[in-house]
Order: sequence, then C-alpha cells, then structure tokens
Amino acid sequence: MQNIIRNNWSLEEIHSIYNTPLLQLIHTASNIHHHYNDTAEVQVCTLLSIKTGGCTEDCAYCPQAARYNTGVDVQALMKKDEVLLYAQKAKDAGSTRFCMGAAWREVRDNKDFDRVLDMVKGVNQMGMEVCCTLGMLTEQQAQKLADAGLYAYNHNLDTSSTHYEQIITTRTYEERLNTLDNVRKVGVSVCCGGIIGLGETHEDRIKMLHTLATMPTHPESVPINALVAVKGTPLENNSKTDVWDMVRMIATARIIMPATMVRLSAGRTEMSVAEQALCFMAGANSIFAGDKLLTTPNPSFEEDNEMFNLLGLKPRKAFKEEKQYLRELIEN
Repeated sequence: MQNIIRNNWSLEEIHSIYNTPLLQLIHTASNIHHHYNDTAEVQVCTLLSIKTGGCTEDCAYCPQAARYNTGVDVQALMKKDEVLLYAQKAKDAGSTRFCMGAAWREVRDNKDFDRVLDMVKGVNQMGMEVCCTLGMLTEQQAQKLADAGLYAYNHNLDTSSTHYEQIITTRTYEERLNTLDNVRKVGVSVCCGGIIGLGETHEDRIKMLHTLATMPTHPESVPINALVAVKGTPLENNSKTDVWDMVRMIATARIIMPATMVRLSAGRTEMSVAEQALCFMAGANSIFAGDKLLTTPNPSFEEDNEMFNLLGLKPRKAFKEEKQYLRELIEN
C-alpha cells in the first residue's frame, strides 16, 4: 500500500491504477482511505448560485451560458441578507462548508465584487468554511478574498488539456491553471476537479487526474462530477455516466491523492444509495447537500440524512484541520 503522498506520478502509473480490476481497485483505495482519513466522516457542503445565468463563456455542459437556450433566467447578484439566510439554513441542516457560485467569466474589481467580499465575511463569521467559485482571479483579487475570510476557492479543470477545446473555447486551460496558482499563492485552499461524461476518453480522464496529482501541492478538495445533460446545451444528448466509471475515478483519485477530500458531486440524483455507498467505500468523503447544485437537481438534506444514518456516516466538522493543528501545537 502506498503510504506516502507523491506529486511525481507518471501517466503510466495512473493508467495502471485506473485499469486495475474494479473490485481490487476499490479494495486498494479503501485501504488507503482508512490509512489517511476517518472513513466515517463526510464533509457536507452546500452550493448556492448567488448570480445566475448570462455567462459569456461557451462551456458545452453549462445551462448558465448566455448563448444557449436552457430556460435558466438571468438573475442579478443576490443580497447579502438572502445569502446569509440560506447559509444559516444549510448550517442548521448539517453543512459545514458553504460555497457561493457566480456565473462570471472572471472577477472584476467593482461593487459586485465588494458585495461578494462582504458575503464571505458574513458566512465566515457564522463558523462555516466559506468557498467561492467566481471564475478567473488575479492574485490581488485572491488576496482580497483571503483577507475577507475565504477558506477555499473552486476552479475546476473540467477535463484533460487535450479534450478541453472540444468543451470550452472562451478560456484556455492555462488560464485555469493560472487562477489556481493565484489562489494557492495567498494561502487559500484549492478545490479543483472535473466532469466525466463530456464525450472524453478514459485516457482523457487519466490525463486530468495526472494534472491534479502532479501539482506541487495536491488540491485539498477534488470534486468528481457526472455530467447532468441539460436540454439546450451542446451536450444535451450525451448518455448517462455509468456508475462504475464514477467509482473508478473516485478510487483512482483516492489512491494518487490520499489525503485529499474527494467529492462525490453532480449526478447523485441518478444514483441509488447502494451506488453512492460504493463511492464512499472507494474513497469519496465529501458531498454537496441541498436541493440544487447551482441550477441542476441534487438530493435533499432529508434524503442525505437518511443515507448517512443507514451507512453510519457523520458530517465532518468545520475547520477540522486547523483545530487539529492547534491541538498539536498546544500538546507539543
């Protein structure tokens, strides 16, 4: 069993892991998960769209792109009080991380960004880990978010660098990596993963995992999303992602990034409790909870509570790593 965290994985090594017979792959990933994590704990995150629709990007999967007719109405940036009310409901239901998403190509230094900074301060003061996904960021903007109390920033790669241009043409892969560098430079936790079911090959999935696992520091969170095919987008006719592909992705991510939170993200509404249990066994230890993921359906808090009770899972406490670090300082 691999007991050290590595950042020098080769494509060949990841290819070999990914193509391990499935039951053996799950077993290996489960053992590594047990070694690095409390396997009864699952980080419960809630994602709110604070500014919906009208995005200038052409991401082929996204119902919020202005160029596609998907029935998503453009909505202005929400008011702080509305956001904090939603955050409080999420906290009361068991969420410990609250993520705010805005359908922007990039952050601009204007009044809207100032309002988001105020929201970040408010959610942080509630004792929740606060995350944002707002598009591209400069280092200076990332620093402002950090100063406001931002805990994590989500900016997904979506797919491999080779398949990327088939999905998005309005932003380069390098620009995504630059934003992640800017986030890392200011000490904010990185949340970065991708989507399967975009028409990519297994090799594309392996390449995306290779990019993540060979970063100088692994992302603290890696969401694995299954495409939710939305009518009106170019990918509306893509077939449903096979659950075994999700399990294989999660298990491989767990093996090559042992200490990372691997998030079972979009697509859970299409999965049974048994299928989700396999994902947890393979190393998933984070989910999004709440009725919606931005604009797409998601299981309700009540459904997830029932699943947690059945499987013997418990929500991970907020700021656990920081509290553990402080305890170790005091003890030493």
